[in-house]
Amino acid sequence: MLNTELGAVLAVIRRPSDLLPSPDDSSSHSSPLLHSLKSLRSLIFHSDWRSLDPSAYLSPFLAVVQSDDVPAAATAVALSAILKILRLDVFDERTPGARDAIHSIIFSLTNCRLERTDTASEDSVLMRILQLLVTMMKARAAVLLTDHAVCTVVNTCFQVVQQSANRGDVLQRTARHAMHDLIQSIFSSLPSIKTPNFAPDPDPDRACSGSDDDDVDDPIISVEYGSRCMVDIFHFLCSLLNVGEVVESADGLGSLSSDEDVQVFALMLINSAVELGGECMGRHPRLLRMIQDDLFHHLIHYATRSSPLVLSMICSIVLNLYHFLRSSLRLQLEAFFTYVLLKIAAGGSGVHLQEVAIESLVSFCQQPTFVVEMYVNYDCDPIQQNIFEEVGKLLCKTAFPLASPMSGMQVQAFEGLTAIVRTIADGTDIDMDDPPDKNDYNIDITEFKPFWLERHDSQDSPETWVDFVRMRKLKKKKVMIAANHYNRDEKKGLDFLKICHLVESPPDPESFAYFFRYTPGLDKTKIGDYLGDPDEFNLQVLKDFTDTFEFSGVILDTALRTYLDAFRLPGESQKIQRILEAFSERYYDQQSSEIFVSKDAVFILCYSLIMLNTDQHNPQVKKKMTEEEFIRNNRAINGGTDLPREYLSELFHSIVSHAITFFGQTGPTVVEMNSNRWADLIKRSRKVEPFILCDFKHKLSREVFVSISGPSVATLSAIFEQTDDEETLHECVEALINIAGIARYGLEDILDELLSCFCKFTTLLNPYATAEETLYVFSNEVKPRMATLAVFTIANKFGDSIRGAWKNMVDCLLKLKRLRLLPQSVIENDEIPSSETELSYLRSESGVIFPSSHQALSSSKQVSGLIGKFSQFLSLDTESDSMLNVGSQFENNLKIIQQCRIGSIFRESYKLPDDSLQNLGRSLIFAAGGKGQKFSTSVEEEETVGFSWELLATITIANIQRLPNFWPQFHDCLTVVSQFPLFSPCPFAEKAIVSLFKIALKHFSSNPNSNQFSPEKQQTEDLIFKSINLTWKLDKEILDTCCETITESVTKILIDFPDNVHTTMGWKTLFHLLSVAGRHPETFDQAIEAITKLMSEGTHITRHNYSYCIDAAFGFAALKISPLEMSSKMLDLMSDSVKLLIQWHKSGYSDPGNASNASISSSSSSSTDEQPKSGNIAANLFVKLAEALRKTSLVRREEIRNQAVTQLRRCFDAAADELEFTPANCIACFNFVIFAMVDDLHEKMVEYSRRENSEKEMKSMEGTLREAMELLVGVFLKLLVPLAQSPGFRTFWLGVLRRMDTCMKAVATATAEGGGEEMEGERGPLQELVPELLRRMIVEMKEKEILVQKEGDELWDVTNIQIQWIAPALKDELFPEDL
Repeated sequence: MLNTELGAVLAVIRRPSDLLPSPDDSSSHSSPLLHSLKSLRSLIFHSDWRSLDPSAYLSPFLAVVQSDDVPAAATAVALSAILKILRLDVFDERTPGARDAIHSIIFSLTNCRLERTDTASEDSVLMRILQLLVTMMKARAAVLLTDHAVCTVVNTCFQVVQQSANRGDVLQRTARHAMHDLIQSIFSSLPSIKTPNFAPDPDPDRACSGSDDDDVDDPIISVEYGSRCMVDIFHFLCSLLNVGEVVESADGLGSLSSDEDVQVFALMLINSAVELGGECMGRHPRLLRMIQDDLFHHLIHYATRSSPLVLSMICSIVLNLYHFLRSSLRLQLEAFFTYVLLKIAAGGSGVHLQEVAIESLVSFCQQPTFVVEMYVNYDCDPIQQNIFEEVGKLLCKTAFPLASPMSGMQVQAFEGLTAIVRTIADGTDIDMDDPPDKNDYNIDITEFKPFWLERHDSQDSPETWVDFVRMRKLKKKKVMIAANHYNRDEKKGLDFLKICHLVESPPDPESFAYFFRYTPGLDKTKIGDYLGDPDEFNLQVLKDFTDTFEFSGVILDTALRTYLDAFRLPGESQKIQRILEAFSERYYDQQSSEIFVSKDAVFILCYSLIMLNTDQHNPQVKKKMTEEEFIRNNRAINGGTDLPREYLSELFHSIVSHAITFFGQTGPTVVEMNSNRWADLIKRSRKVEPFILCDFKHKLSREVFVSISGPSVATLSAIFEQTDDEETLHECVEALINIAGIARYGLEDILDELLSCFCKFTTLLNPYATAEETLYVFSNEVKPRMATLAVFTIANKFGDSIRGAWKNMVDCLLKLKRLRLLPQSVIENDEIPSSETELSYLRSESGVIFPSSHQALSSSKQVSGLIGKFSQFLSLDTESDSMLNVGSQFENNLKIIQQCRIGSIFRESYKLPDDSLQNLGRSLIFAAGGKGQKFSTSVEEEETVGFSWELLATITIANIQRLPNFWPQFHDCLTVVSQFPLFSPCPFAEKAIVSLFKIALKHFSSNPNSNQFSPEKQQTEDLIFKSINLTWKLDKEILDTCCETITESVTKILIDFPDNVHTTMGWKTLFHLLSVAGRHPETFDQAIEAITKLMSEGTHITRHNYSYCIDAAFGFAALKISPLEMSSKMLDLMSDSVKLLIQWHKSGYSDPGNASNASISSSSSSSTDEQPKSGNIAANLFVKLAEALRKTSLVRREEIRNQAVTQLRRCFDAAADELEFTPANCIACFNFVIFAMVDDLHEKMVEYSRRENSEKEMKSMEGTLREAMELLVGVFLKLLVPLAQSPGFRTFWLGVLRRMDTCMKAVATATAEGGGEEMEGERGPLQELVPELLRRMIVEMKEKEILVQKEGDELWDVTNIQIQWIAPALKDELFPEDL
């Protein structure tokens, strides 16, 4: 290879040329070169290449390169030879002499002579040099280069770049490409370079200035190149950004000038260096300081003054810096966003720059950790701007559609907004069965703690750090509210700080100082007035306020500008004096140059600078102060001596060139970044808390979204409404569903707002559209279908966070029902599952309504799984999957409804928390009651009401185990509905009673083998029957119209689940409805069977439901349609029930054989009339039984009447001795039962006597009355002893005699009123019976010495008198005359 290259070089040198007219002349000048080349030829075939010094075979070629006597072609061939040697790695870093050889190549290249050549040949040589430079840096021996050599290589390449500016495009492109390759080669080795251990810089302010002259001028101390050369190269690249000013074009945009072309080239090189250096740049302090200071200053300065191309390159660099070095660039990044991106993106610098800024913001937002890190580092820091909130709101404002179609910039902003939402959603999207309660996010400030400059290490305890950040953000919000109050009223603002514990109590001056110093948006005029006030507390605040500034190493005018930038200097001279005195003291204490001998000198000079500023920049001052006058005015102010003239001159020119600005704006006005502000920023960046790297998923994602929740939902909703682009619609739905996922974390109001918007987009709630119009729009447009699918998808996945929006969703569902867009049965009514196991079975068997292909959506998958449904079903890329092209409208609508999975929303409502479930139930009840509904026909009303109650029953049954948690609210809603102005009880009550009994059946059947009492069961049962009673009372006709359903439900409960009925209200309601609904012929058999079975067994009859059971039995016994044998059997059962009373009485009022007795006993809250106050409960219940039999004795059928009296006699016979009747009980039995029965029968007999052709009925009634009289006497005789003990026995006895008298005259009275005539001497059966009954009673009373003839015995006298009227024939026998 060398031999070939040597031959080529020699051939070119010997070749005649126009520039070398004489061969002899050429030979004379090139003989040393020819000799060295020939010598190399003799050497190359007799050497060991690995041990040979590379200089031996490089030096001849290098000599040709440095010679100016050889043609350019020979130089090019020599360069090619060297290039080939390097590419083939003939020598490497281990070869002896390689270090000198590689440096000699660099020396030769920098001293290449091309005087005797033409332009074309020179371009060829320059291109070979560029190739050689790049190849040399990539060669293995390049590690031997020193820092100085590497810098020389870069400088040489850049010289070629400069020379190529006036040459051909090929050379220019090659030179720039070579420069780019060099930068990549150099900085790609940065990760392998060890971090230098530099001694701490004793002058940090000098380091902040970015001076790296020591790195450039120091002698070479390293044998291999490292970060030192990279610092120099990077500094050089940054300096290229200052090549000139941008040329302004006619349209106000920066045009691409030659200087800007260099800027773009430099930015490209810087970007490459950052990309390849990456995080390693942060490990090299001087390189990092250069990025923090010089680079960012240039980027911020030129970003707002250049073309879109330059801005785009700058944004790319900052994005890379954020990615690699953000932990060290906290304040720099904030400044870039504040002074560049947010300012330009707001539209203040032209549309083209705005588009670039928006695009850059989108790129930032697409970074995985950008959102949460911006929020933590800036929005939660009290002394920083709300960068993330401003970015989010700006994107929302830009993306908000004002017309359709959307512009390109609006689409970009929309992409950024969706990226933010997606990032937040990814942070919150975890597998969580039980989402946190909203109260878990509620925090409050209970006491004052310093927070302005407080820090917390996130690595020590992530959990406590999250709480720290949330509390810090809350305090920042409160501070902003206080600032708003302060701008309107200073006192209210400061009082608000005290109330919120943002300042100490009693107030601490330092807290107020921090408030004035770091709170953005404060009225700077009011700050100045407060700080200048002479009050002692205000003076201390002024001192603490001034102490927050750092003036060390800062020239006086810069310090004064920074100080006056924080407030507006007041106009009153005394206030100005106090403020400048505080500033002077602080500046004097921190001066490092020892220029001033006292703070008074600083104070005087500050006054002088303010006067100079007014003189130079006030247009009303015509004669301006000169420099000499300024210096003369400040003589001898420094403790009697003059300040350095150079120092005063520098101050003078600084003030003349740049005026001190006195701010008075209210609000966080964005100002320009100048050198003073940048110097202050760099100084603060040395002490500020580092950029926090965090990714804490859902723990902070909720708070992040809250700051942009309102604008983002509004913007996305507006885009969905305005746009017609299908891809945009899909992305919009995806973003909104992501928001729904975020809203699970205590943001229910946001989810409600979102769903309300979606419901509006379905077009189903348009009150002005007819049904035909709504159906047409839904069937033929994509947007309403997407909205409908989104609504029910969100309800399926995030229903646990829905609150008020259930109303809109129910309205949409009912509208779909009315439009016939729902299947015949949306939910399975026969068996509504309440567990996940049952649900999985139902889903697999649900057929068309809920196909298995969509079961995946019911599991707890990520939100992306939901979006997959839209991408699959709503895709319009192919004709086969198009929503509008597949099949008929009906098929398309059915497919939509299948995708919605409406039934699972209600079947799986057991997943909903109580709040959500209550809102859903309330919406269904109000919808069933007609609130917000308009019905065109009664059929439509009935269907809607029935559908609403069907859904309500479904969710109630699915949540039957926690019914006490939500049913009280449902019951209250029923009460409210019944009071609606236009409420129609029919069909509401009819549908309600059916659904309520479904719920009751589910409740009683849920634990068929459990009869143990629990308060929850008792409460649940009471709630159910309370609502059932309310419902049938709304429209009592439903007891007839729904008799079959009611009877079937009641009998099923009484027969299958009597052990599970635990409350008095439950038994009362069941027996009442059974007796009322069972009176119809079609329900009688079923009802009579139930009560017969219940009474025959007797196991479930207790002293608490006994009276209700007897009332029901009486109803069936007295029922006209009841067959005689059934009525007779019922009377037998009633009379047999007295055995239960005796048994309870003997067992101490427990209910043997019924374990539910204890529950009823403990839970019963019977009213006074249901549980008499008498202590003998069995006797009181016996009165209930006797009354029922008494009422049965009044029915029209004689057999039943007589049997009732007979059974009553049996009951008295059995109970008289066993129940231990008290005198009061005995009197009650007669008053409420026997006397009433006799009176009623007598009245009935008289009534029949008044009717024509009723002799038979009258005789029949008379026979029953006779039986009753015999019963009266029999019971009287059995209970005579306790009766006689009653204090009211005399009155009672008069009642007995009065009824005897009534019956004695009953036939005569009835005959007279009937128009008949009683035959003389003829007596009826009743008249014959009464004397005999009287004889028996009086004889018995005499025998027991109750009726005794003695003086003053009123009972004897009264009886004697009454007998004369009733049965005079008995007087002589029973009351003979005294002898």
